[in-house]
Amino acid sequence: MRLKVLGYLLGTLLFYLGLVMLLPLAWSITDRGTVFLSFLIPAVLSITGGLMLRHGSGPPEDLSIKESFTFVVLAWSFAALLGTLPYLLSGSLNSFVNAFFESMSGFTTTGATVLIDIEVLPRSILLWRSLTQWLGGMGIIALFIALLPRLGVRSFYLLKAEIPGPGPDRVVPRIAETAKMLWLIYLVISAAEFILLLFCGLSIFDALNHTFTTMPTGGFSTYNDSIAAFGSARVEIIIIFFMLLAGGNFTLYYGIWRHRWRQLFRDMEFRFYLLVICVAAIAMVIIIYPLYEGSPGEATRKAIFQVIAIVTTTGYATADFDSWPALGKMILFFLMFLGGSGGSTGGGMKQIRILILLKYGLREIKKTLHPSAVISLRLGGRVIPENLVHNIVGFSLLYFLIFIIVSLSLGAMGYDIVTSFSVAASCLGNVGPALGALGPSLTYEPLPGAAKYLLSATMLLGRLEIFTILVLLLPEVRSTRFKL
Repeated sequence: MRLKVLGYLLGTLLFYLGLVMLLPLAWSITDRGTVFLSFLIPAVLSITGGLMLRHGSGPPEDLSIKESFTFVVLAWSFAALLGTLPYLLSGSLNSFVNAFFESMSGFTTTGATVLIDIEVLPRSILLWRSLTQWLGGMGIIALFIALLPRLGVRSFYLLKAEIPGPGPDRVVPRIAETAKMLWLIYLVISAAEFILLLFCGLSIFDALNHTFTTMPTGGFSTYNDSIAAFGSARVEIIIIFFMLLAGGNFTLYYGIWRHRWRQLFRDMEFRFYLLVICVAAIAMVIIIYPLYEGSPGEATRKAIFQVIAIVTTTGYATADFDSWPALGKMILFFLMFLGGSGGSTGGGMKQIRILILLKYGLREIKKTLHPSAVISLRLGGRVIPENLVHNIVGFSLLYFLIFIIVSLSLGAMGYDIVTSFSVAASCLGNVGPALGALGPSLTYEPLPGAAKYLLSATMLLGRLEIFTILVLLLPEVRSTRFKL
């Protein structure tokens, strides 16, 4: 692997992240004290450091597969490290491990937090916290490709390593144009949500922050009580709608942009996604109805909101669902694994993988009865390639293996089975809130440092969908010689 190539790419990324910091830096002028230094110092370091790394090399004509995956992992790690500086310099968090956890949770759009009292923080820090989620939602590498299109054909592997789902669809022939279109759609939908939240009476600051954390299915809020703090049915309905959109496949929205409306409802994954939400929401309404017997409308609102917040891995809360009946908590726990659609900003295993796994299981049952039969897997009239099926089966096995390892590790640290399982599922699926000792009304702050580092790595594994990181552990990659 070429060190100059990796240095140039990382330098470019740091340069752009430094420019992004200028937004909370400008907002910090309205904050009291010297919080602006918390952004000025890292912005200057990031921009100058980025320019130094770029010095002496130009954009690579091509990238090898090893270089692509190495850069993606390094890029996300460097972004999380840079994101810790505003928290530490402002005194918002008093230890590196807490600042790193919060930063990684932001960029990976997990939404797990170690902050106990969010409302006392400077507004510029809250804005940076939300902005990290918005950047991580569609992907910092996708934005990178859109801004730096001269990376050659191997930029496909950069996008593949970051975009959630079995594989990114090219909405247009060129990868750079695909990245631009995905970010443009993301920006337009974000702008629409921001405007609607303003019309609901939210301040510019609250509307901007909650747009920045809804569209990436992140879940950070500027209030301790999350969305419940607004006490507004209209705000909840708008956020429900945009959580639904964020959990859908953005390539389908490009089809709508091109006036191909029928494509949306003909898509098997999208229909399955809506079916899962409808069934889970109806079941949840029935389960929690006795808790809100005097207000069936409130029970329906809370059930629908919480189901969509968990299945899309947004993680907002309008109720302490850890106090709901056991069956309701079990449904929410299993929804943490499903996640949004492939090509969405949601986490989890993705609905497309669940759908193909179900079809794969049915095919194996049929082949038990007809062992000589050749049965192709089909989805929406198209044959699913066997290599994709094998990829999904392998991913699913690794996903559950990591879930078990993280759960056992937390159990070894003294946490009960409900807490351990739900925290592992939540962080691996980039959901945020958990159950038990770390329920939705609590924070991750009491965890020991070792657990926070473990869960930070788990969040990154979940966001980059496992293969991108584990491939770097293969002997042929570890034994690669670096050269200038």
